[in-house]
Amino acid sequence: MQIKDILTPDRMLCHVQASSKKRVFEYFSKLLATETSKLGNREILNSLLARERLGSTGLGRGVAIPHARVSHCDVTLAAFLQLDQGIDYDAIDRQPVDLLFALVVPEHCTDEHLQILAHLAEMFSDATFREQLRNGRDCGEKYKLFAEWQPSQSPMTIQHDDE
Repeated sequence: MQIKDILTPDRMLCHVQASSKKRVFEYFSKLLATETSKLGNREILNSLLARERLGSTGLGRGVAIPHARVSHCDVTLAAFLQLDQGIDYDAIDRQPVDLLFALVVPEHCTDEHLQILAHLAEMFSDATFREQLRNGRDCGEKYKLFAEWQPSQSPMTIQHDDE
């Protein structure tokens, strides 16, 4: 799975003004509902809110990955928002969140859902990637970062006791 398979430039908004988690979810639900006639923005919004009530999707370091499995969804979809100002998101580190990546998947796609979340968590744990997203000129440049990102392949150095 590659991010460019589920995210399009049309589902990315940069330099957004939002003052709450609910407002962010409203942006996401509108962006994601435009992709399929089977899903309405209200269903997406309710699914994201229901998932968030189970626990915050704020990862820390200014990043959140709101996500939900949706019953009438037949395709995995993603959207990205970069906020002008970070918002209180109940993130694990209690820091404001300004980079948000939303994911909706068909209800029956549990394994795919978990694999994508793991991939996103790895991607957003990359400090260089986060910095490039925050400093990118426009959404087109940020989309390219998502499309071309690869896990770090730096070799591990093994230290032996006798060295």
